[in-house]
Amino acid sequence: MLEYFHNAPFSVTICDKDGKILEMNDMAETVLSHGQHIIGQNLLDCHPEPARTKLVNMLKNHNINAYTIEKNGIKKMIYQSPWFKDGEFAGYIELSMELPAKMPHFVRQPKS
Repeated sequence: MLEYFHNAPFSVTICDKDGKILEMNDMAETVLSHGQHIIGQNLLDCHPEPARTKLVNMLKNHNINAYTIEKNGIKKMIYQSPWFKDGEFAGYIELSMELPAKMPHFVRQPKS
């Protein structure tokens, strides 16, 4: 993984086309693995239903999956995007970041 992601204040997890975890940054290892080393394991084994079936479909269809969650009063945005190597589907990159309770939203209009 690129060095500058290791200490980033958000989680980065990368898997291959079969769902095997290739890399995780420090935040992802802390938040997702609960102190266990899970690089090399398959994400399908880490997700209960219905998330497992959704992941199976994502690995098959290569679609982007983006949503927000709230757990213990902390809101997060999850963004899962396929990545490609030499034009071929190679797996997924997941970004997970905490969102402030109040966050400005700007609507930008194109310049005429």
